[in-house]
Amino acid sequence: MDLLNAFITLSNFVLIPAIAYGSQLALGALGVTLIYGILRFSNFAHGDTMAFGTMATILITWGFQAAGISAGPLPTALLALPFGIAVCALFVLATDRGVYRFYRGQKAKPIIFVMVSLGVMFIMNGLVRFIIGPDDQRFSDGERFIISVREFKALTGLKEGLAIKTTQGLTVITAVIVVALLFYFLNRTRTGKSMRAYSDNEDLALLSGINPERVVMVTWLIVAALATVAGVLYGLDKSFKPFVYFQLLLPIFASAIVGGLGNPLGAIAGGFTIAFSEVMITYAWKKVAGYALPEVLEPAGLAQLLSTDYKFAVSFVILLIVLLFKPTGLFAGKSV
Repeated sequence: MDLLNAFITLSNFVLIPAIAYGSQLALGALGVTLIYGILRFSNFAHGDTMAFGTMATILITWGFQAAGISAGPLPTALLALPFGIAVCALFVLATDRGVYRFYRGQKAKPIIFVMVSLGVMFIMNGLVRFIIGPDDQRFSDGERFIISVREFKALTGLKEGLAIKTTQGLTVITAVIVVALLFYFLNRTRTGKSMRAYSDNEDLALLSGINPERVVMVTWLIVAALATVAGVLYGLDKSFKPFVYFQLLLPIFASAIVGGLGNPLGAIAGGFTIAFSEVMITYAWKKVAGYALPEVLEPAGLAQLLSTDYKFAVSFVILLIVLLFKPTGLFAGKSV
């Protein structure tokens, strides 16, 4: 029974949060990896693209809530999400037309695009803060839990209870659907195959009659959708604060690089690797150890390797280790 309580505690504070967080990082890393694989530069504005799409969704959600429109037990943000994606898509397309297109025409080196994306990042960050403010914004409504601790205890009679938040279940289900649709699009549709061909060999793709501007446009549309979905799911699960999305850029890039920059499968694997590492290293294992170990072996302290304040430092350390020993990542990257 104690081992079962240990597993429930582990699930409650490590497994379920890490799976939800890993799903959010995987969706974010997919956007980064698509930009790198197809447009051939590291987009440092991706975290703030997530913030912009989430902000648009929040504003529309508030409008729906004020009008009395809801999704019942599910968050109203789900109804606002398609509109948020559309606003974000228009914004990134306008950014591409007004900024990146000029440098593509100049055949600028990737480092120039990286520096330009840093400028775009600061502009987007300032814009989001100006429109919605720098503080925490909560926009989650509907049922809070799929199953609560009290319900689980009453159902099982165990000492420890399991809580699964609606947003956690929603995150995992949405991530599975989005990833399945993305892989179907890339592997089965004509446009998806054109994008892959463009990624593999730009000159050969152009000789084959592939329209580069169309490939670029579709890539940005997909990236806007991925960024908005990832941002909204993260905001629903935690809360929305523009600066946090700026900080998320590190674990998202770490996920993409650890998995293999440019490889969609690698982005997913990297997302879960980073998420589980962050959660497990910053979790206090005392309670789990108390159930799982004999009394004489129980730790006196919290048995916490790092404070949660250093969560993002875990991503940085893993990123450094991977860059030192396996620069191509878990899955050899650089191709979609």
